[in-house]
Amino acid sequence: MIDVLPISSPADLDLAFAIRRQVFVEEQNVAAEEEYDEFEVSSTHFLARADGTPCGTARWRRTSNGVKLERFAVLREFRGQGVGKALVQAVLDDVFSQQPEPIERIYLHAQLTAMPLYAGFGFVSVGPIFEEAGIQHYKMVLPGSAFSHQ
Repeated sequence: MIDVLPISSPADLDLAFAIRRQVFVEEQNVAAEEEYDEFEVSSTHFLARADGTPCGTARWRRTSNGVKLERFAVLREFRGQGVGKALVQAVLDDVFSQQPEPIERIYLHAQLTAMPLYAGFGFVSVGPIFEEAGIQHYKMVLPGSAFSHQ
């Protein structure tokens, strides 16, 4: 069973940071100073657990361009088991429940391998491919018609 909950304790945030360190810094060779940023405090973080074991994380935050979903990371041994899907669904559910006014845009920067996951939720790629932290990405947005799913 996969549970995804917003993070409310420093201990759970430490677990999320450890997952991000393993996936991004160790596995994908992202510099640690690029992985952790000034938005950690202003973001809403999530921790996924599979049968009680911490295995994935993500966050969302408001930007001048809308709501940005970020830092989706699933430990290698838990990939392909629905953890990523559960994270995306939980984050979107939280975004929609927290926004009293209409959301002008929900977007993310998707690594190429993760694009099918986000496309399954209705995200579409916009613009050219770009590099972020040495990894190729596309910007993906959730079209306005998807905002009425509440």
